[in-house]
Amino acid sequence: MAELLRIVLFTSLAIHIVLTAICVWRLWRGESAPDRLIGLDLMATLVLAILVLMAQIEQSRLYIDVALALAALSFVGTIALAKYIADQQMF
Repeated sequence: MAELLRIVLFTSLAIHIVLTAICVWRLWRGESAPDRLIGLDLMATLVLAILVLMAQIEQSRLYIDVALALAALSFVGTIALAKYIADQQMF
C-alpha cells in the first residue's frame, strides 16, 4: 500500500509540474494583463500544491510552512495586481 501511495504522489507531482510549465507559457504569451494575472494566480496555486505534495513525499513539515506563507503572499499579490489593472493606480 505504501508503494502505491508513492506512485500516486510522484505521478501527481509530475502532472502538477507539467501544468505549472503550461502556466509559465501562458504568463509569457498572454494577450492581455488579465490573462497574465490569471496565469500567475494559477501558477501560484500549482506551486502551492507542489509544495504540499513534496511535504507528503519527504515527510517534512517545512514545506507546509512555506506553502502557507506562499498562499498568503499570493492572495495579497493577486488582489494588489487586480486593483492596479482595474484602476491604473496602486492606492
